[in-house]
Amino acid sequence: MAKKKRDTVKTLLAGEPREGILVQGWVRTRRDSKGGFSFIEVNDGSCLKNIQVIADHKLDSFKDWNKPLTTGSCVSIHGNLVASQGKGQTVEVQAVSIDVHGTADPESYPLQKKFHSLEYLREISHLRPRTNTIGAVMRVRNRLAYSIHRFFNERGFLYLHTPIITTSDCEGAGEMFQVTTLDMADPPRKEGLIDYNEDFFGRKTSLTVSGQLEAETYAMALSLVYTFGPTFRAENSNTSRHLAEFWMIEPEMAFYDLDDNMELAQEFIQFLFNDVLEHCLGDLEFFNERVDKHLLETLKQVVSHDFERLPYSEAVHLLEKAGEKFEYSVEWGCNLQAEHERYLAEKVFKKPLIIYNYPETIKPFYMKLNEDGETVRAMDVLLPRLGEIIGGSQREDDYDTLMKRIKEKDLDPEEYGWYLDLRRFGSAPHSGFGLGFERLVQFTTGVENIRDVIPFPRTPKHAGF
Repeated sequence: MAKKKRDTVKTLLAGEPREGILVQGWVRTRRDSKGGFSFIEVNDGSCLKNIQVIADHKLDSFKDWNKPLTTGSCVSIHGNLVASQGKGQTVEVQAVSIDVHGTADPESYPLQKKFHSLEYLREISHLRPRTNTIGAVMRVRNRLAYSIHRFFNERGFLYLHTPIITTSDCEGAGEMFQVTTLDMADPPRKEGLIDYNEDFFGRKTSLTVSGQLEAETYAMALSLVYTFGPTFRAENSNTSRHLAEFWMIEPEMAFYDLDDNMELAQEFIQFLFNDVLEHCLGDLEFFNERVDKHLLETLKQVVSHDFERLPYSEAVHLLEKAGEKFEYSVEWGCNLQAEHERYLAEKVFKKPLIIYNYPETIKPFYMKLNEDGETVRAMDVLLPRLGEIIGGSQREDDYDTLMKRIKEKDLDPEEYGWYLDLRRFGSAPHSGFGLGFERLVQFTTGVENIRDVIPFPRTPKHAGF
């Protein structure tokens, strides 16, 4: 006889009454009535809502499940789906039999209360997926990931797996995690320096901060590619906006100029938000009620307006005459801070904004130099409430200019010989951008701390549970 297939809570709540169902999940609450019934709320993670199960104490199995069935316990319940007489849901389950797979001692189970702070939940990160907030975050995160692949595949992009171990520092900041098999307590040395010829790869290697440079090699052959994978940055920042391990989406497009790049970035963001509004509305309504009262309004605003486009020089001019007391002063040539970006997006334009043509002195070597010799064809997409969500550029495709910029940034041309070859052999105009996935999930849910939108946050002094 075939094993009975599990019915998800999401499917049951959307379905019609029927006999012979099986619900499996974790008990959120249990309430016993004087009439000899237990009202059990069960959740299996398929949706935000629980399903109510009514269990008669006259069931033959009552003595087996009565004592161990507490908040947090794991159960399988066979029964019938019937019309509900209570408020809040149209159907409920009448139990025929209940099996308790795993118990949860009420004296020690840490999720007894209905509400816990996110700070507290980070201390029990192995159990926090069972809460409404983290469960909803992960469903939204899942949908966004699916939508990202769908967006690019529908437009002819190829999904590229770029290496996690690399010898290239794409950002040039030097904040990379080293990968080695050497005994660092007593490494081999040559002329006083660590001899990486003895290391596994025969040279110094690190965890990648970006798949962009490698993706460019395939864009120069396959035209449209994108990466979506983990990246790492050894930046000692204990803030609500930084992680040591995070996920990046990075498309690279041959024959795209900066305008094409900006157009794709807007289309991408709006596609994702439209999709999540359609498929995760229940979770978003939860965040709108509990986290950010303006969340749905903000998401709908982003998808319904074209993004403003503003040259960096004009942005600086607007900030200089703003009359605002910024923590960081503004002058041409400075890096715009989150407070500057949010002021422009929230108070000046009141909608998403793309700033472009940044000073070349504050941008990486690979961005295409404009004819003025002072700016590069870089762009940042800014959203209200968040600031920068996308950074990108048209890439430098001229060999001589790229060589000059590599040297100006004190990088070794030999390390980038392969990258320079792309300009020597069949160079093409091309562009790309990067989007931090966790920042996207933050904006979509309204959750303020980035550690609460990734399953297992990796931060300074924190690499485990």
